[in-house]
Amino acid sequence: MTKKRLALPVAAGLVLLLAGCAARTPFVVLSGSENQTLEPLLNEFSRANGIDVQMKYAGSVDIMLELQKGAAGYDAVWPANGLWITLGDTARKVKLSQSIMTSPVVFGIRRSVAQSLGFVGKEVHVRDILSAIEQKKLTFAMTSASQSNSGASAYLGFLYALLGNPDVLTLEDLAKPALKDGIRTLLSGINRSSGSSGWLKDLFLSSNYDAMVNYESVIIETNQALVKDGREPLSVVYPVDGIVMADSPLGYINNGDQRKEDAFRKLQAFLLSDTTQKKIAALGRRTGIAGGPAAYDPNVFKPEWGIDTSRILSTIRLPAADVILQALTLYQTEFKKPSLTVFALDYSGSMQGNGSDQLKAAMALLLDPQKSQQFLLQPGSDDYTIVIPFSNRILDTWEVKGNDPQALGDVLRKITDLEPTGGTDIYSPIIDGLDRLAALPDLGTYVPAVILMTDGQSNTGKTLASLRAEFQSLGKDIPVFAIMFGEASEKQLDDIAALTRGRVFDGRKDLVTAFRNVKGYN
Repeated sequence: MTKKRLALPVAAGLVLLLAGCAARTPFVVLSGSENQTLEPLLNEFSRANGIDVQMKYAGSVDIMLELQKGAAGYDAVWPANGLWITLGDTARKVKLSQSIMTSPVVFGIRRSVAQSLGFVGKEVHVRDILSAIEQKKLTFAMTSASQSNSGASAYLGFLYALLGNPDVLTLEDLAKPALKDGIRTLLSGINRSSGSSGWLKDLFLSSNYDAMVNYESVIIETNQALVKDGREPLSVVYPVDGIVMADSPLGYINNGDQRKEDAFRKLQAFLLSDTTQKKIAALGRRTGIAGGPAAYDPNVFKPEWGIDTSRILSTIRLPAADVILQALTLYQTEFKKPSLTVFALDYSGSMQGNGSDQLKAAMALLLDPQKSQQFLLQPGSDDYTIVIPFSNRILDTWEVKGNDPQALGDVLRKITDLEPTGGTDIYSPIIDGLDRLAALPDLGTYVPAVILMTDGQSNTGKTLASLRAEFQSLGKDIPVFAIMFGEASEKQLDDIAALTRGRVFDGRKDLVTAFRNVKGYN
């Protein structure tokens, strides 16, 4: 009897626990990756309200494209900037959108470099930055404007400043000949690119670059890590005539489900509450906390880092959607620093069938201008593309300079016609590609990269030691990115990426998406 009496409340508690788990409402948010820092706050909300907030992170262009397709399966959208909702929400499904926090897009320049340029303690204009680039006194890392919000924001700010800050950017402004010269010179200062703001921070911390363009909040996080490691922090520079503010709007995707709308309203109210806003501000984001600038913690927003929360930031007015799209297209095809990319393509025997088909489809995405345009990945007029197919040996080498459709089509036909055979030597084509890039006298005018696509592991030929010796002897900052699928060796690819400060992308689920991601880095 005692056992039975004790068992009853335990069983009842288990039923209540299971019922509580079943009652948790899944609520899926399509979000920019910069919001990962807020996950502890979201978990707090989920526990208190029985709403299972699930964050699905994507790049800005991916968010735009998903909204254009209707965003099925998502309940809310939370990009870094409202412009991606404007560009993507063609069906007008997003409503109740409100900014949760803000962060200006700024330059973070190593303190000693900023001091030598005279940028500390004074107003800096985009023309001052342009002058430093022209004099070879400044280079910087920046995310791709056609893939990431921080890069797009900085780029739009540059355009406004170079045009003398018109009330609003127009298509006629973009066609002005003087603009092309100025923006190309400014973007020539980029020495490394990236597809996301978070990874740009990680890259910066693992290297010795002088500057990067990123959110003020990311510069704060970067400085916290630099100081912890005993390294020189960055000085924040606000280009007074080219500031764009990331407004981080959270919007409800209206699919006619009142329960989901109620959940959204609760989440939004939680994030905008005074208590949560203070917690967000403690993470380096600007918010609507009571007390204004004086309420920001100087131990986070440190004045010695050049951070000034009392400064009135005159932000630009974002143009119409068609103007933004044209500006991003011009960035990709005419304005950005040209890409110099070696594609090392695996044609070993293991690629037969699905692997070969995926690889060829992915390359068609880049080399077919109509396909690449929808993802803002069009080849630029000055891009330089080298394709090295390989198996247990290098099979051929094909080159294309520029974006002539016929020349690109010719290379694509060669890629399509070649059939897999033989073993796998992934190191020889990488070494050959690095040698080709390093030998170019004008390498500094490009953003160089090697992109390896493979489904196997190297089982013949050269080794990682061979690659390490060659890479170190060249002394060039050329990353190797890898897209893995099939039975590719993660360890081999991770070792290559670590050596060259590249990245590995998993294309086994969606090779085309992995390919788009890796192209965002150059």
